[in-house]
Amino acid sequence: MKGNSFKNIMCFGEMLWDMLPSGKKPGGAPVNVAVHLKRLGLSPVVVSRVGNDRQGTELKEFLGSSGLDTRLVSVDEKLPTSEVLVTLDDEKNATYEICEPVAWDNILPSKELEKKAARSDLIVFGSLAQRNTTTRETLFNLLKTINSTRLLDVNLRPPYDAPELVQELLRLSDFVKLNDSELQQIALWNQVFGNEEYVMRWLASFYNCSVVCVTRGANGAALLINDKFYEHPGFNVEAVDTVGAGDAFLAALISSLSKNQTPQESVEFACAVGAFVASKNGAVPQYSESDINKFLNKKEES
Repeated sequence: MKGNSFKNIMCFGEMLWDMLPSGKKPGGAPVNVAVHLKRLGLSPVVVSRVGNDRQGTELKEFLGSSGLDTRLVSVDEKLPTSEVLVTLDDEKNATYEICEPVAWDNILPSKELEKKAARSDLIVFGSLAQRNTTTRETLFNLLKTINSTRLLDVNLRPPYDAPELVQELLRLSDFVKLNDSELQQIALWNQVFGNEEYVMRWLASFYNCSVVCVTRGANGAALLINDKFYEHPGFNVEAVDTVGAGDAFLAALISSLSKNQTPQESVEFACAVGAFVASKNGAVPQYSESDINKFLNKKEES
């Protein structure tokens, strides 16, 4: 990883409405990460595309009201703004029905995008962005030309989880975040078997990634960085829904590492933010860093 100071951050990919049982909420993993980064004191730029419709206007207004730079959120005259049907099971875990084609499938290259990417310290993107040729080519060309730290947030969402495309993104990444089932799925593609730490070390070596982070849902997370392994058991909360909890975790991990906290402190803080968000409604509830510190203090006292 090319240093931990991430002053200029770009979040690239899907921007949408999560259609939850409780109503619609802004979503899309890269956008969620951007909003959480802003909540935690950083100022990322969002790269995405919306339709020329009311839903798109409302999404851009939401990002603007969250204090985010939307100059690289373009408007598509033909394709609609994305909506995703979210279903929650008894444990409040989410499954997603993702329609296509939508506006974020058509993110086009531009000189402004290339210039902003060249000045970025970190670019955050997900595997879902490769499902359509146009957005995939825009992303791959960026990743192959920039010197920024490239962070892949793996989201294996069938049928958009073709091994060859996901593995090409892995090879282009410096920092990989994924959940425990996704880790095992990628290992299975390569006929690799072993415990979590062994597979994380294999992934880091095989794909030449300097940082690998694995989330375990309610059971915390593990982090492999500079060839050292860290983990945290997570925090017990009453989940309202888990939508966006992984994105909140990732933003908190980026924020904490960027502020030169130790890897162990960073994993703990990220687990706290993920748990806090899971206890609230929607992917990007309102909170501040002081709210998370209060949450941590209460957990330490109990």
